[in-house]
Amino acid sequence: MATMGPHQHASLITAATEAYEQAYAPYSHFHVGVALVDEEGRVHSGCNVENAAYPSGTCAEQNAIGAMVTAGGRRIRDLVVITRSETIATPCGACRQRIREFADEHTRIHTYDVQDGFRGSFTLDELLPHAFGPDNLPPHS
Repeated sequence: MATMGPHQHASLITAATEAYEQAYAPYSHFHVGVALVDEEGRVHSGCNVENAAYPSGTCAEQNAIGAMVTAGGRRIRDLVVITRSETIATPCGACRQRIREFADEHTRIHTYDVQDGFRGSFTLDELLPHAFGPDNLPPHS
């Protein structure tokens, strides 16, 4: 499975930035936008949505994955995370597990700061080593 080409990378950054701008984060004030590309080359995005009744909010990664599944996608080829942070902001632990469900060894997670640009790229194994996934479960009969 090939990684993203330059045009697709730019379209993911644009989609993640647009999602970032729509984030609903009145409590943490920490906006997150995510865009991912599925196995068919379709782009899906999501933003974080907080709720006064913690922990009822949803993460941007969760919303982007939900949009992908709703559209019929089942595999994340690449994923872009946009935040505003002094340090690299990678997906939280729960979202790393959510990504694992739909990722493979070729999936890359790219992190960006909305003002400062590229921060880093990671494989899922770098972010979630020895992850539990579908292949750990017994086969269905």
